[in-house]
Amino acid sequence: MAATTPISERVHIAIFGRTNDGKSTLMNRLVGHDVAIVSDKPGTTTDPVQKALEVNGLGAAVLVDTPGLDDTTELGGERMARTAKVLDKTDIAIVLFSLAEGASQLRIIEECRIREIPTIVVLNKIDATTDLEATVNSLSALTKHRVIAISALTGEGIETLRQAIVDSYKQEERLITEGFCKAGDNVLLVMPQDKSAPKGRLIQPQVQTIRELLDRGCTPICCTPDRMAATLASLASPPELIITDSQAFNEVYSLKPEASTLTSFSILFARYKGDIALFVEGVKALERITPQSRILIAEACTHTPQNEDIGRVKLPRLLRKRFGEELSIDIVGGADYPEQLGNYDLVIHCGACMFNRKHVLSRIERARQQGVAITNYGVILAALTGILDKVRTA
Repeated sequence: MAATTPISERVHIAIFGRTNDGKSTLMNRLVGHDVAIVSDKPGTTTDPVQKALEVNGLGAAVLVDTPGLDDTTELGGERMARTAKVLDKTDIAIVLFSLAEGASQLRIIEECRIREIPTIVVLNKIDATTDLEATVNSLSALTKHRVIAISALTGEGIETLRQAIVDSYKQEERLITEGFCKAGDNVLLVMPQDKSAPKGRLIQPQVQTIRELLDRGCTPICCTPDRMAATLASLASPPELIITDSQAFNEVYSLKPEASTLTSFSILFARYKGDIALFVEGVKALERITPQSRILIAEACTHTPQNEDIGRVKLPRLLRKRFGEELSIDIVGGADYPEQLGNYDLVIHCGACMFNRKHVLSRIERARQQGVAITNYGVILAALTGILDKVRTA
């Protein structure tokens, strides 16, 4: 994959360890140049630091350096909370030791076991270890993992670690449009142009979907909603698939040829990144919503809201029109996703084009464990506009 691969499409490799175990030195060694500040002073890494890279045999990845697990500085508690959140999006965990003990690292290893995150245990600073074999054996017995011995300072053992990273990750081949179209199909993309996107650019879901359609041998045909009728009239036959923005469902559905299948970018990304079956089941919670209910709308990005922002304006307006102005709606963006969801009757998540799949699944699992219904922008907009049964979701 090219160096321009979005962060959300990269394998997330996170490095965990105590202060001065050599996390930042290891990150710099793996990346090949200095991206993290290295210092003997505790608390030098104050926030997770990430760097995109390519790993032979693995592909596009992003390396995340986290604050020390034993950070006792004034802001240590907040930093540890941010470190814990890194686990939500971690595909591979590297847990670093510089001695054969460390209760904080053991807690991370156990959390990774619970979350089924592939974990690599690394003993660093072997250039300063007197009895390496005994130390490795002791650490292996303590962690119940194979131990890779390295010196991030000199580079010894780094290639063994690189290979362990490749071997630990079983990449799942997923397609955004899997099952919706095939080579040779015409696909019409009806794309309202988002005012929050940089001028002259398409938003990420549109770009990724168009690229995938080209790679699959389909013919993507793009237009805005106001040009849809003219575009359809110019085609010799109806397109096999029509993909649109969720907020344009009604307008697009009214013009959809009977022979064409209709879906949305949000629904496609809900399948690609999350659990579409759970989202469709979750939308049934609308039957139980009352004016006294509480709903959480969660966005992956943190853009400045526009006049007709879908998550911050259109969805709340539709929900309050259906259930009453008293309906309580909380809106969060980026990493601000509550640990406790029990006060909510429904969580509505965006298509999450800015998150990796692990991150989305972590959020879904949190809602599921707490017994809270969760759905997706595309699914709920189709339900609220009365066409969910006419839109393909799987």
